Formats: sequence, C-alpha cells, structure tokens
Amino acid sequence: MQPIPHTFDDVSLRELALTHSSTGARRDNERLEFLGDAVLDLLTAEHLYADPDDLPEGLMTELKASVVSRRPLAEAATRLGLEELAHIGPGLRRRAFPRSVLANLYEAVLGAVYLDGGLESAHAFAHATLAEEFARTREVKSAANPKQELQELCQKRWGAPPAYQTLDRRGRAHARAFLVAAEADGNRFPAAWGRNLKEAERWAAFEALLVLEPPDRG
Repeated sequence: MQPIPHTFDDVSLRELALTHSSTGARRDNERLEFLGDAVLDLLTAEHLYADPDDLPEGLMTELKASVVSRRPLAEAATRLGLEELAHIGPGLRRRAFPRSVLANLYEAVLGAVYLDGGLESAHAFAHATLAEEFARTREVKSAANPKQELQELCQKRWGAPPAYQTLDRRGRAHARAFLVAAEADGNRFPAAWGRNLKEAERWAAFEALLVLEPPDRG
C-alpha cells in the first residue's frame, strides 16, 4: 500500500476528505470531491497542453478522459489504501466499495491536498499517485489509429477483423457514455468507456492492443 504522498498542515482537511456521506456526519467529503475533480481536470489538461508534440484539442480531450475516469482513480485510491482509511456508514461494506466511491475518495483527497498546500502540492500528489496513467497518455498518443492497428494485427494473426460489442450505455442524450469491448478469435478484451461509440471503440482497440502487444517497459 502506497502512503498518501502529502503531509497535511491541517489534518482536519485529510479527515474531512476521508469522511463519506454515508456516515451521516454534519460535514462530509462531497464538496472536496467537487473541488478535487476540477483540480484534476486542470492538472491533466496542463500536462497534455505541455506535450512537445502540440496535441490537437480532440486528442487531448480523449487522453484527459483516460486519466480522470472512474477506473484509474479507483485504482489509485486502492493503491493508497483509502478504503481502509475512509470513515463510512453501516450501509457500505469496507472491502466491497463501488468504483465510484473509491474514485470520489481520491478526488476528495486531492481537493484537500490542494487546499492544504496549493496547486504545487496538488500537482505533486497527482503525478505521484497517477504516474502510470500520465505515462499511458504517451503510449496512447503514439498509437495514432488504434482501430486500424488492431484490424491489421487481427487480420495478420487470425485472418479476420475484430468486432466491437457495446456492453453498456449510460446518461441522457446530451451526456451519453458507451462501454465497448473489442473481440477477436473468441477473446474479449478489456472494455473502455467513451462519450460516443467512435471514441469508445478507439479506446477499446487500444485496450486490446495492450493485451496483444504489451508495450516494452525496458
């Protein structure tokens, strides 16, 4: 378990960030979640804007989504052991936290770090706890067209293109999200969310490529 990489001057901020609304406490971490979400958006956008390749806006939007979505934030929360540190009510089982709760805990802690130490501390916290996710944006960037790359790979290995299955869709018409998985040769690869089917299929193709051709870590 990775310790929280920030020493709080105001310990009460840390405790508030870890206080889930299920406790029924007078003050909980929902406002800090809101703040942390905005701070993470800014830090991720700044990271992508500073890329020396001058990434186009559309690609930056997709790459940002890969960092700030629930799955990577929930995984970061798990690495930090936030489910063990959190103050929760009887309605939540500590070892069966929904992904959304874990992601919200991460955002709340980030918000608390920002209030305690400013943007520099928040930057250090985010890059320490989401290092893999920030590095992953470089890998995705290098795969300019993952759907085409996956199709060529599948044709070469199995003589047939991949298929894409829509597993879930959420939200209303103006804020829709789709969960899609790529399938090939009887295998279903990890699914990915997107704001439309095209974006979701692109991310699903990238997830499949990570399985079929894992990046060289040196």
